[in-house]
Amino acid sequence: MVFSSLIFLYLFLPVCLLCYGLSSSLAWKNTILVIFSLIFYAWGEPIYIFLLLGSVIINYLFGLAMGKCKDQKQEKGAKAFMILALLFNLGLLGIFKYSGFLVENLNLLPFISLPVPSLRLPIGISFYTFQILSYLIDLYWDKVERQRNLGHFLLYISMFPQLVAGPIVRYSTIAAEIGSRKVTMTEFSSGISRFVLGLAKKVILSNHLSVIVADFFGGDLSQLTVLGTWYAVAVYAMQVYFDFSGYSDMAIGMGLMFGFHFDENFRHPFLCKDISEFWQRWHISLGTFFRDYLLYMPIFGKRRKYGGLFLVWFCTGLWHGASWNFILWGLYFGIFIFIEQCIGKKKMRKIPLLFRHLYSKLVILIGFGIFYFESLSKLLIFFRRLIGLDGAALTDQYLLLSIRNHIWLLLAAVICCFPIAEWFKKLGNRSVGSAYVFNALQTVCNVVLLAVSSILLVDATNNPFLYFRF
Repeated sequence: MVFSSLIFLYLFLPVCLLCYGLSSSLAWKNTILVIFSLIFYAWGEPIYIFLLLGSVIINYLFGLAMGKCKDQKQEKGAKAFMILALLFNLGLLGIFKYSGFLVENLNLLPFISLPVPSLRLPIGISFYTFQILSYLIDLYWDKVERQRNLGHFLLYISMFPQLVAGPIVRYSTIAAEIGSRKVTMTEFSSGISRFVLGLAKKVILSNHLSVIVADFFGGDLSQLTVLGTWYAVAVYAMQVYFDFSGYSDMAIGMGLMFGFHFDENFRHPFLCKDISEFWQRWHISLGTFFRDYLLYMPIFGKRRKYGGLFLVWFCTGLWHGASWNFILWGLYFGIFIFIEQCIGKKKMRKIPLLFRHLYSKLVILIGFGIFYFESLSKLLIFFRRLIGLDGAALTDQYLLLSIRNHIWLLLAAVICCFPIAEWFKKLGNRSVGSAYVFNALQTVCNVVLLAVSSILLVDATNNPFLYFRF
């Protein structure tokens, strides 16, 4: 089941909200959320629901054991349980996500021929594994109290708005709200608006941008023109942005409907002026996770600034998928972050703004090309078409026809990369009268966007979120 499906929009979510609203106590509300979250996950992964539950129980016990050692000042015991927890969680993720990739690469060596495991990747395992690790590491660092209530811990890990595709919600972010929260009408209304906005990003923009990408990158790459290649990768960048930021908006919106406040995951990343700023705006929950838990990790006994930097970007790439292109993608951005750190923030600001924007967008678009092509041979062709090698033409009629046929979609996508909603909200907050006008317009927009999205979903055949596979 996905958020952008009619069964979720008009059956699962309304029934869940109704049961939640009719519950008389917070304990019952939490129970309702857990039940519906497990149904949601089991809908798509009926077998792997046991993997999720087993992981929750085992890590709950790790947390209790670690907390007990902390109470008794047994730091060595707490460290031992922390190591065991890391081995268990990363080992589980490694088996399901990376074992096939590892064996395939080992088989490239002489005299090695191992059977390649074919395990189906459990939906959301990368996200809920990192949520578990954030809780355990913060507990080990004395940043949070251990959760003694198994039901509360299960709710934190399994909550369906962010279970299968993020954002990565830290335990410290919602720990207090698990045990005490209220939903106001203002926040509930804001949650609906945020959810509908995310739905529209996915259904109206991302799904239709994916058709353009498939037209250009899904066929014979050797037939692409130079401008056609740049056009397709720019469209793909917007497709991924609206897909994942749309999911994050829907998750944050549903969180508000249930009284939870998740952190922002995207802040209009294409407005960035350099690559460092891009990653402060893009997939924020993943970037801050690696920054806080991996960047300052001792390497060979010491904290190494640049060693930690490249370890972070290697892991960022590897997290996205068991394929060499994702590793190259992570290291590619790591190199530019490294260059910008060597230049320094003050000197970067002295570079003309136009040049910084052009440089950052060029790097970002090439990065999305690396992200798209899992086949290294196709990736090489992509690079060659970008710069016009092999006699590639500059443009052709097919590109012009595509732009003409999709001009309104492309304009809408570009405009929506800007903080339009925030600008209107600021205008609405200027006076009481403007606030009424803004609220009325917002209601109308919500109804229109929901109606259009619902109509488009009736015959939708290609609707999965891209980050489900991560």
